Amino acid sequence: MTHPMRVFDRRSVRLHRDRAAPLLGNHDFLLREVGERLLDRLDDVRRRFADVLDLGCRRGELTPALSGRNGVRMIVQCDLSEVMVRSATGLRVVCDEEALPFRDSSFDLVTSLLSLHWVNDLPGSLLQIRRALRPDGLLLAALLGGETLKELRRSLADAELAVEGGFSPRVSPFADVRDMGNLLQRAGFALPVVDSDTITVSYGDPLGLFADLRGMGEANAVLERRKSVSRRGTLFDALRRYRDRHGDADGRIAATFQVIYLAAWAPDATQPRPLRPGGAQTRLADILGSEEIPAGDRARP
Repeated sequence: MTHPMRVFDRRSVRLHRDRAAPLLGNHDFLLREVGERLLDRLDDVRRRFADVLDLGCRRGELTPALSGRNGVRMIVQCDLSEVMVRSATGLRVVCDEEALPFRDSSFDLVTSLLSLHWVNDLPGSLLQIRRALRPDGLLLAALLGGETLKELRRSLADAELAVEGGFSPRVSPFADVRDMGNLLQRAGFALPVVDSDTITVSYGDPLGLFADLRGMGEANAVLERRKSVSRRGTLFDALRRYRDRHGDADGRIAATFQVIYLAAWAPDATQPRPLRPGGAQTRLADILGSEEIPAGDRARP
């Protein structure tokens, strides 16, 4: 059985990105859209971030929008794929999100665009990111959530069950938005904020979706995935199910991408802290202009 901390084949993740790097610009629509939404969150932050780490940078998609923003003066870009990193400009490092090579308190801001969902030990990676941040430094990340590709997931599973009598993982498992806040707190972050967004993309054919996933380097890298080529009948049955279930009147099919956004701070003494129980100086009843009724004096029916 796969070790609980080894769900993904990191070598396959790297090879998929190596293969996607030359033509990534033809398939990077999701990276561009999510990157814009991610960095929009910086507009609400009133502080400056001189030194930035872009974790899982691919070809440096975030760098143009980050440069000079919120006082940014230095951006270190790193990715698991050397081929991707070579296509970026500026400061570049080849490294694994699971083993960061940076000293503690090196950065004011760490960004990560659609990369952390391929990490095996996500709590461990978050802990390393927190250590790499200076006090009151910010993590700003986007990763794919559990509703991603739900249409494809079900179509492939049902087709394989019908044709072959069993199924193997063909779409990677993704994070659950309900768990991410707890993971950030376990890693020692303060003031975590987690929210999600759903992006629905329309394709003329499921094969167009497959091409984009491969072109973004997002092909399946689950360790227990099926290594052999799918049967022709299984693939055709999956495509038929996809069109029948998720096609519109024009024959186009929908693909769902759930994006989870993380924002959390490295702890610092200057950050706001909750009051101790009984430490409030203003009564809620006074704020609401209502009468406070002790619990023991509630009206009986």
